Amino acid sequence: MRPGGVVLERTFAAALGAGTGDRITLNGRPFTVAGIAVTAANPPYPNLCYWSGGGCRAGPPGNDSPRDIGLLWLTKPDALSLATPANPVTTYVADLTLKDPAAADAFALRYDQGFGPPEMISWTGIAAADALLVQDEQQVLTPGAWLATLLAIASVTVLAGGRMIQRTRRVGLLKAAGGSPGLIAATLMAENLVLALVAAVAGLVIGWLAAPLLTSPGAALVGAPGAPSLTAPVAGLVLAVALAVALAATLVPAVRAARGSTVAALADAPRPPRRRPRLLAMSRRLPVPLLLGLRLVARRPRRALLGAANVAITMAGVVAVLTFHATADQRVNGGGSGLADPVYNRDEQVLLVLTVTLLALAALNAIVTAWTTMLDTRHPAALARALGATPRDVAAGLTAAQLLPALPGALLGIPLGLGLFAAANHGGRLTVPPAWWLAVAVLATLAAVAGLAAVPARIGARHPAAEILQAETA
Repeated sequence: MRPGGVVLERTFAAALGAGTGDRITLNGRPFTVAGIAVTAANPPYPNLCYWSGGGCRAGPPGNDSPRDIGLLWLTKPDALSLATPANPVTTYVADLTLKDPAAADAFALRYDQGFGPPEMISWTGIAAADALLVQDEQQVLTPGAWLATLLAIASVTVLAGGRMIQRTRRVGLLKAAGGSPGLIAATLMAENLVLALVAAVAGLVIGWLAAPLLTSPGAALVGAPGAPSLTAPVAGLVLAVALAVALAATLVPAVRAARGSTVAALADAPRPPRRRPRLLAMSRRLPVPLLLGLRLVARRPRRALLGAANVAITMAGVVAVLTFHATADQRVNGGGSGLADPVYNRDEQVLLVLTVTLLALAALNAIVTAWTTMLDTRHPAALARALGATPRDVAAGLTAAQLLPALPGALLGIPLGLGLFAAANHGGRLTVPPAWWLAVAVLATLAAVAGLAAVPARIGARHPAAEILQAETA
């Protein structure tokens, strides 16, 4: 400390973009930044007004003042020289040491006089304010983890169904060799459970190594945490969730394949579709791609529901992220100081990780769904080509089969995303994103689904129809 110099609290300095040697202005007077410091006596920016009993209070009730209050240190003469009759020095801080530190919260609540002096802040309140950066991350990560889990279930379910389609003839051979339905179902489930176990171990190690990136307390404190201890309960929970997801997604297809006809499995015959007169009458007047797409959706309604759910969950995550940005922009630019907020910055980093994860899972699900549909409908597609449909019509029909359930899923994801953000924000202020943001998100989602589905569709449409039909006859 020296006359004409100031020391800035580190998170406040980061928000200002100021460093040692820079010049700042206080009440019209220039000062030189003499240093950067951290303190354990006060919460960091922007939570300086946080206290243990009621969160941030920047002013009396009814005053919606922002919490963007920073901390700096001056020499006593410089501090007094900045005071004016309209804004005098009226606050003094004293540190109290209690015989029983655990009673600090009760002591503060007993003697605190609301918004008048004295204002008591306990050490636990300061510690809670220091932890707000990580606690806020937890509020973001929890719903994101649930979304990722739901998408994982949908992905594994579709993937398991596709693997069963590819192993139809193998199931027939096992049954012909004397394998019981229980043995065959256990064999099919074991394949997916082993893959799930290996993936869970890899994910556990990656998550353990990446955890310090998300648990850093920021610039307000000295030091950084290392990798968290990988305890047996945590590892067991991760492995149990992975195995439960794989088991839930694999059980029904495995049991259905094991109970099927041995002759049909050996012949790898296509499943006969259910005839719906109204659907046939409605689709008869549609263009060939839409006709094929609508009938493929009707052929596997549960797969279509999974596809719609996949898009709805992904869209909900995207809308929640857009709502966060709209709310944060309103907060920072509409009612705040305009400075960078470390809490929002960290939330944006976490949301970026979650968004990439959700989009990767959704893309994988879309590709697997399209590929499974292509494998499942190779006989009907070949028959359609034999009756005059072109390979382009068949590929467009397979793509349309993915777009038809994706449209309602994308529209449903908008209210789901708004509700997800409201639940994660615990009833706080919510700013609905502009309509054109939501429209672009819906169109981009549908375009992504169409693009991802087009690749397997074109691959399937290139197989000669004669070979597929001859294989079916044989």
